[in-house]
Amino acid sequence: MGVRGLQGFVGSTCPHICTVVNIQELAEHHRTKYPGCTPTIVVDAMCCLRYWYTPESWVCGGQWREYFSALRDFVAAFTSAGIKLIFFFDGMVEPGKRDEWVKRRLKNNREISKIFHYIKSKRDQPGRSMFFIPSGLAIFTRFALKTLGQETFCSLQEADFEVASYGLQHNCLGILGEDTDYLIYDTCPYLSIGDLCLETLETIMLCREKLCETLGLHVADLPLLACLLGNDITPEGMFESFRYKCLSSYTSVKENAGKKGNIILAVSDYISKVLHLHQGEKKIEELLPLGPHKALFYKGVTSYLLPGQISPWLVQKPKVIITDKQEASLNPESKQEVPMCIDPESKQEVPVCTDPESMQEVPMCMDPEPKQEVPMCTDSEPKQEVPMCTDPEPKQEVPMYAYPEVRQNLPSEAEAQPNLEALVCMHPEVKQEDTMDIEPEIKQVTMVSDSEILKVARMHHVHSESYLVYNIMTSGEIECSNTLEDELDQALPSQAFIYRPIRQRVYSLLLGDWKDGASTDPVVKEWFVYPGNSLKYPDLVRPLKMTVQGGKPSLEVLWLSQDPAAQAQRVDSLLACFNLSSSREELQALESPLRALCCLLIYLFVQVDTLSLEDLHAFIAQALCLQGKSASQLMNLQLDYISSRAVQLGSLLVRGLTMLVLVNSACGFPWTTSEFMPWNVFDGKLFHQKYLQSEKGYAVEVLLEQNSVHPACIFI
Repeated sequence: MGVRGLQGFVGSTCPHICTVVNIQELAEHHRTKYPGCTPTIVVDAMCCLRYWYTPESWVCGGQWREYFSALRDFVAAFTSAGIKLIFFFDGMVEPGKRDEWVKRRLKNNREISKIFHYIKSKRDQPGRSMFFIPSGLAIFTRFALKTLGQETFCSLQEADFEVASYGLQHNCLGILGEDTDYLIYDTCPYLSIGDLCLETLETIMLCREKLCETLGLHVADLPLLACLLGNDITPEGMFESFRYKCLSSYTSVKENAGKKGNIILAVSDYISKVLHLHQGEKKIEELLPLGPHKALFYKGVTSYLLPGQISPWLVQKPKVIITDKQEASLNPESKQEVPMCIDPESKQEVPVCTDPESMQEVPMCMDPEPKQEVPMCTDSEPKQEVPMCTDPEPKQEVPMYAYPEVRQNLPSEAEAQPNLEALVCMHPEVKQEDTMDIEPEIKQVTMVSDSEILKVARMHHVHSESYLVYNIMTSGEIECSNTLEDELDQALPSQAFIYRPIRQRVYSLLLGDWKDGASTDPVVKEWFVYPGNSLKYPDLVRPLKMTVQGGKPSLEVLWLSQDPAAQAQRVDSLLACFNLSSSREELQALESPLRALCCLLIYLFVQVDTLSLEDLHAFIAQALCLQGKSASQLMNLQLDYISSRAVQLGSLLVRGLTMLVLVNSACGFPWTTSEFMPWNVFDGKLFHQKYLQSEKGYAVEVLLEQNSVHPACIFI
């Protein structure tokens, strides 16, 4: 994640850019400066998962009640300080970053192999140095935060762009995360989650202005530096020879910086002393060895430009004022006359923006001075002000920057992306073929043509209410990261294959049935990690015909109908996805939250013939006994040893719970989401304890403790 080598460079070579700050004090200062504005921190949730998962046990499938309690404490610490939190999660993998995604998944596979080797040789959990987050943690964290009353969003592109945009547009107190890209974006201050002390609300703030002062650069140069060093878009090897050329001619090598640190210093020196001399006079490809990678380079630079921002490296002449006509070409929907100066040193007025708490236009919490305040950072150069992203005539409602309780008109999805028209307009030598690699991120060809249905799917996706549905219906491409599966154990199939028939029936529901090889048959690309999969290509998966009592209903009925009969159709569709229509009466007789779990277990034990009766006993017993146990009781459970098979079974069940989230959202939410949240139906250590007891031949009555009369016992 982030810029290659920058994190280590900051820590070893220029630690002065890291300042210890007290977030509560920053919030108090913010209130004084902007009366009536609630101090808000936007949180890159994906960066925080490791910080949030504090339970000691992690290999058994997850200590979900302990985890939920930790999240509650995290939220409470900020709420008590009067600070609002806005959470963003990754909602998709951008096509240009798929190679990087694959590289990380394959690296994770190697780490998982080491984990299972340790478990089988030591019969114990490895130390925290080998920590691997439990399966489904990101998915269920979204729902946990929503349960805790927090505003939670799922991105329509890479989350860091939306996080940085939100932070800038809403004048947030800071961005809480752990990604050096937040030093590159010209947005609000970057606060480290890794250094956060929750008791005192103290952490490290990393100041991009001080970084620029150290490197002799302007803030507007940072995207260029990031691309030359390598990031998630421009591979590290792309400019490797260029970087070594810079290093060989660099005369101020620092011994304490190390090789990578001196490369960063050398490239920055080249930018400030060579490129700055010709900036605006020569095309960037005349100054850098872009070769066939020109389009990828431009894509990398523009990926850091937030709405309203322009890079001085993408223009030929400095200080060119864009006319009203040119401005309209940059933003066809904007009728507002906002003079835009390309010069990075210029200042711009900030128009009013819609307040997220009301439908009235109110002035944003901006400093009377023309500079946006960066607490405890001194800007050695005037900071470029960027107009808020306001559109007087919005064409499309975009909930990504809206609050669930207020439907607010904001820029369209395309406007939230880096503006390619602006790139071509400002830099005419970038021809159409040069931008072809960037186009798929802007122009979206969907698998479903019904705009009303897509609008509903998009809303549920953005507000973190569904899982994978919008991705299936738009790009027809989904992914699932690593699961704790032992590649050397052939007895248990991978969860990717076990749950594939469920997904195939969901594809049938969302996209239509496979008509025996017709050319228009829908195909979904699955990037699922499983043992032996090199991930060079996705698995191409077709829908599987599903049989629903009374016929398969349309999405309009499942998602939009208010008819009382539609609820029965939703339940029938859900059960049909699991091929359990015949078990409807038995499952409906069970109380929440065990109904959904039993649905999943029946499917599993029909699908996987290597599962045993003892496995079933352990699954049911832990679910029944969980209902009366607190997080602290579960934390104090002690296990005799760790079984590698039980580790796999725990992860298998949790992945099944994510399938319940998918099916439930695809079928119009027939069951309440709480029924398959893991903190209500599963605990890793408790399951492991019951598994070991069942393996030793303990009687069912002992496994169940005092729960032997529960209706779910019919499955034992």
